[in-house]
Amino acid sequence: MALDVSDVANALANEVPFEEPSFMRVLDLEAMHVSEFLDYTSAEISFVADGEFAVGMEFSFREAVIKAIKEYTIRRSVDYRVYESEPLTFYVKCTQYGSGCDWLIRVSMISRKYCWVIRRYNGSHTCTRATISQDHLKLDSNIIAEAIKPLVEADPALKVKSVIAEVQLKFNYMVSYRKAWLAKQKAVKKIFGGWEASYEVLPIWFEAMCHKEPSAVVHFETMPAYQGDDLVTDIRVLHRVFWSYYPCIRAFRHCKPVVQVDRTHLYRKYKGCLLVAVSQDGNNNIVPIAFAIVEGETSDAWYFFRSNLRQHVVTRDGVGLISDRHESINAAVERSDGAWLPPRAFHMFCIRHIESNFLRKFKAPYLQKLVINLGYLRTVREYEVRYQRLRERGEAYTNWLNRIPREQYALAFDGGYRWGHMTTNLVECINSVLKGTRNLPVTALVKATFYRLNELFTQKRAEAKAWINAGHVFSDVVTLKLHANQLAAGNIQVDRIPCRHVFACCANQRLDWQLYVHDVYKMDQVRRVYRARFRPLGNPTTWPAYNGPRFMPNSFLRRVTKGRPRITRFLNEMDTRMLRRPRRCRLCGAEGHSRSRCRQSDGVNACGNTQ
Repeated sequence: MALDVSDVANALANEVPFEEPSFMRVLDLEAMHVSEFLDYTSAEISFVADGEFAVGMEFSFREAVIKAIKEYTIRRSVDYRVYESEPLTFYVKCTQYGSGCDWLIRVSMISRKYCWVIRRYNGSHTCTRATISQDHLKLDSNIIAEAIKPLVEADPALKVKSVIAEVQLKFNYMVSYRKAWLAKQKAVKKIFGGWEASYEVLPIWFEAMCHKEPSAVVHFETMPAYQGDDLVTDIRVLHRVFWSYYPCIRAFRHCKPVVQVDRTHLYRKYKGCLLVAVSQDGNNNIVPIAFAIVEGETSDAWYFFRSNLRQHVVTRDGVGLISDRHESINAAVERSDGAWLPPRAFHMFCIRHIESNFLRKFKAPYLQKLVINLGYLRTVREYEVRYQRLRERGEAYTNWLNRIPREQYALAFDGGYRWGHMTTNLVECINSVLKGTRNLPVTALVKATFYRLNELFTQKRAEAKAWINAGHVFSDVVTLKLHANQLAAGNIQVDRIPCRHVFACCANQRLDWQLYVHDVYKMDQVRRVYRARFRPLGNPTTWPAYNGPRFMPNSFLRRVTKGRPRITRFLNEMDTRMLRRPRRCRLCGAEGHSRSRCRQSDGVNACGNTQ
């Protein structure tokens, strides 16, 4: 059965306008605080001055009645007990009813009015408020989810401790970590939709995006769906998807010819990996150029990503490719039929991963800096000197390093294809930016890349225009390096920027040194990186009808455990924060706390003398 766009209009009703995407804007939370019971009552009913209920007050739904009573109870630090909960009646009394408090409320469904009406109400509570604990039983995760929706919509990476702080500020209660965590998950579902529904919406959203921008690239790989042993013809299981927006494709033409690729794991209901490829412009700005969602870090997944990347985005030759030394990546490069091999491309490794592998092999942290310096040295002479120092420590070290071709980890032998990039830190920066979206449904994650890249391109386009209007010819990268006067030999081969030796030769021969600065550093070239614009998608009801199959997630990738995902991978030497030893107090010598939090510090003044 084909899906029509009207079938999912309700699911996309929360689509944020292009000018103010929910992932970017800073919400004015105070403006969202409306009058009490405004969502639950009809306009004809007037409110009592002190916020109390009144006989005759009308509500549209039964859920609105219960929610209004809960919020009333929470606000006044009291509690109630349900005496009658029927399809047409809801009757509650104060927990202290008959023991000093006569508060009760009875709401009934009036069929002729199609609404719920308060039929009986005894007025405000007369019981004490000291009977409520620090938390409130009626302050459940559903109430909290409604309260934090604006915060989660503005920042999906909102921390649970921030949710607890917001609840304390808004309701004056300290809720448990679990309740706050559940509330955030419910808020995410209300804002971004359910997981299965998100997979159905994904092809519709991509088709609308490609309709607005035909030059964008989207490539799906699906598998057949079965119900028992029977094949379901109108449903496909999403296996992989690759996408790249046209502004990103065009931007790479004017960036440095270097690409960094890496993966980051997806969280929450379904497993998987997000593969990202990034480049850099002449002003050292990070430019994401392609994305893919795959089943995991396998050779087939990397081949799918890199083949599409090479075919649609990185089409020019002489490109440097930087990645880690994962076996699946190397296997994908070998399967590329020369697309990622010399002379079309040059595959190189991140020096941090080589350092990590070296430490795991030899457990010699005192040689850590020596191995890293071998990669960063820019001349063959300097490399040979440090290489001999490592060999003097032990031939086993250099024998292990010799298994890696020098041109894949050392600047002195890379032929200039690295452009000075020794790590995959550019991708790590993008991973940190997308960290808050990795626990969202799949369509929300894709939308996050669209809206965040739109904001990035808009901002950088304005900055480049301002630099050109100010009369700058070269980027601030060139300006800072020239003013610093700390350029060593080999920079013209690595960065394509003259060093002091080139300046001396140009001055002696009366040559223009600007001729030796690569065009990628010119502000006009930087401006071209961000020239293409992201086109707004418009209202979902105006999208063309979708006639393709329905998509569903892969059931084998579903996480069966509840709660937050736990770390299951083996930690290595790169996880310095995770592997560091527990804090040790310098005052008492115990582990687990610092001097400022030590109990013995109460009797010690700021100078360290006992009072």
